[in-house]
Amino acid sequence: MNCISGSGARSLPLALVFQHRWALLLALIAVAACGVETSESADSPVERDYDAHYSVRFDPADSAAEVSLEIRQSRSLLRELNFPSVSSAQTNFSGDGDLQISNGALRWLPPAKGGTLRWRVQIAHRRGENTYDAWLSPDWGMFRAEDIIPRARTRSLEGSKSKTTLSFDDMPMGWSAVTEYSSIDDPISIKRSDRRFDQPTGWVVVGNIGVRREIIAGVRVAIAAPEGQAVRRMDMLALLNWTLPELVGLLGQPLTRLTVVSAGEPMWRGGLSAPASLYIHADRPLISENATSTLLHEVMHTALSLRTGADADWIAEGLAEYYSLELLKRGGAISVQRYKIAIADQVKWANKAETLCAPTSTGPRTALAVTVLHALNEEIREKTAGASDLDELLRRVLATQEPIDVTKLSEIATDLIGEPSDALHIDKLPGCPRMTPADNSD
Repeated sequence: MNCISGSGARSLPLALVFQHRWALLLALIAVAACGVETSESADSPVERDYDAHYSVRFDPADSAAEVSLEIRQSRSLLRELNFPSVSSAQTNFSGDGDLQISNGALRWLPPAKGGTLRWRVQIAHRRGENTYDAWLSPDWGMFRAEDIIPRARTRSLEGSKSKTTLSFDDMPMGWSAVTEYSSIDDPISIKRSDRRFDQPTGWVVVGNIGVRREIIAGVRVAIAAPEGQAVRRMDMLALLNWTLPELVGLLGQPLTRLTVVSAGEPMWRGGLSAPASLYIHADRPLISENATSTLLHEVMHTALSLRTGADADWIAEGLAEYYSLELLKRGGAISVQRYKIAIADQVKWANKAETLCAPTSTGPRTALAVTVLHALNEEIREKTAGASDLDELLRRVLATQEPIDVTKLSEIATDLIGEPSDALHIDKLPGCPRMTPADNSD
């Protein structure tokens, strides 16, 4: 559209005056359409992202770390950070802007152009009398990012999001770090597509580290442990080569990366999962005499990331244990006959469980959960004439993206097989509440 300018005034007949006024109005509209700029024009979009950088400096002699969060923004995009629960190990908070601490909660209002929040954290944390689930010494350290960085809630300008990075600075000579994230980026890039404010998560190991890496069924696997620890990195890779393809076949591509960290004393003698990563003690057998696998159990937890309702921990634990056995069988790590023996062992162990529904699942409760799920699989196969099985139920459970409990599990099973499940009858779920609204207890 061409832009025009007005001409000098002159006398016109009345009829032409109206025509002139209409022409002038159209001209003004044309001028407005072709020349007015706004502060948010397409050529200069308003910046909606801000930088959030976490820096960690270790003090190995005191088993501590100095952590800082620096916010860099062009204007007040991030308005407020809330840490609802700050642990007693996280102390000495200070920062730019307005900082408020009360009853174990912290509220930070950074300056409009950004600022820095700092704190100190004691890393070593006991789990049991003489073992730890977080550790830092002059030789090496192993902990979750959540142990040193409190979880935060944010208030920010609509549409804004963080570009988050993480660095481990001034580490002792010879030290390096392995996390759940790519080791190529420096600083480490933290990306969560489902979050507007990205925070580091997962297991971290620091020190003089030995790492074995491999791509298995599209999953980038890293097995990392401090040098000098009796960790069977290649054995773990071999087991995952048998089983990860089966997991991908079951759930599609549940993981793009999997980081396994391991160590011996003084770490806790078990396994613990986290986002895209897990810890397993160096002395844990990869496959136990009863054909169960702590490693695969934690892999299942990591892949499923299942949230459970009140007293429904048995569902998450049961699925992790049941499918760890299934992956071993499907991948050929154990025979079908060995699998049947393993299920029979679970049945025997389940006899020691007095209840199924409880805040946490013990070994016998998990064994009982495995027997319930095994029976449910058989029932689904029978009532659908082999057209479906527990795999499909699991996929539907994950598709809900809601906390799972006995009622929800029963509803999904009923929808799958067309009638209430016998395996999930209330009489077979000791200690569990009657199900609502679809109660199958008659």
